[in-house]
Amino acid sequence: MAVNTILMDFSLNPNLIKNEKQLNAIATALENILRNFLGNCKHMGSFDLQDGLLKLYHSEPGATINLRIYNNGLLTVNIDFCVDDKQGPVLSNEKCKELQRDILDRVVEVKKAQYLAPLKRGTFMRYYMSSDERLLEYDIDKILFEQNSPYQKVQIVHSKTLGNMLVLDDLQNISEADLIYTETLMARGIEDYKDKEILILGGGDGALLRELLNENPKEVIMLEIDEVVMTACAIYMRSVCGSVLDEYSGDNYKIIVGDCLIFLDQYFKEDRKFDYIFGDLTDVPISKKHSELWTFINKVLKLSFKILKPDGKFMTHLIGSSCIESIETFKSLLKQLEPPVKFTTSEAFVPSFMEKWMFFQAYFDKNKLE
Repeated sequence: MAVNTILMDFSLNPNLIKNEKQLNAIATALENILRNFLGNCKHMGSFDLQDGLLKLYHSEPGATINLRIYNNGLLTVNIDFCVDDKQGPVLSNEKCKELQRDILDRVVEVKKAQYLAPLKRGTFMRYYMSSDERLLEYDIDKILFEQNSPYQKVQIVHSKTLGNMLVLDDLQNISEADLIYTETLMARGIEDYKDKEILILGGGDGALLRELLNENPKEVIMLEIDEVVMTACAIYMRSVCGSVLDEYSGDNYKIIVGDCLIFLDQYFKEDRKFDYIFGDLTDVPISKKHSELWTFINKVLKLSFKILKPDGKFMTHLIGSSCIESIETFKSLLKQLEPPVKFTTSEAFVPSFMEKWMFFQAYFDKNKLE
């Protein structure tokens, strides 16, 4: 059971809503139309506001209507009702479209209209945001796993089209349909990982570790802080991670549970060097305002290049390609590194993100190495 919210927006001729009489005439016309669709629509109260009029209604079974007319010509109709899984919605999608057409046809002051499909509200999450904070609706039908770890809320949900999907703090991370993400991150077919020493920062879903091991590397070390993520993925994301999360060590790999900054610093003190370092950590912030997270990212970059071999590469995902400010901020961090580095970029449309994602490949500028 969930609450559906219907949102309808209309534009009115401002010259026809200049006084209280005109506002009430429009509200009465709308009230009569609503009764045709919602039955006994009871008026609960009116409020004359500085910028227009607000009217509240209630109808059985359990629908509430918020009617708002603004002096600038905007009219909004918001309808909330509880959806019974057996009986169906109070207003179907087709009925909502019909209601909008009736308002357009019968209220002469209305010029334009916009209708949004019903928003399904409640604690069962169906909506996630794109990297630039647009609302995306998913066809999620069940939650397979949910637990608050010491670091974040960990969920694995099922989508009818994407399969199982890992969600961390209400952000989609990877689904069974997202092999393109991992292949673009590792530049499959471009980079040669055979007999290489590789370090993964993050990567708790196991997807990158699994795919890298298929490339016959010398050794892969994965640093993941949240064991809850790995435990859940080992059970519910096996088509993504295979069996690599079942044991934390193998012939040519090792998984370490801990803070990557601590181990990056330790490897530096040990003079340990890697051919490839992968940043499979948190997304970069959408703007410069999140200074704490940018500070963390900058530390990761500086420490990573201290333990990278002269001909090595730092490979990382970044953010949606529409987030220009974030991309430019990350580039500026790379340009500040010493010794100087160069970088290339790649993009891929990731199904569970529902947007094109940016990836960076950074390496030392050999002309400027001492």
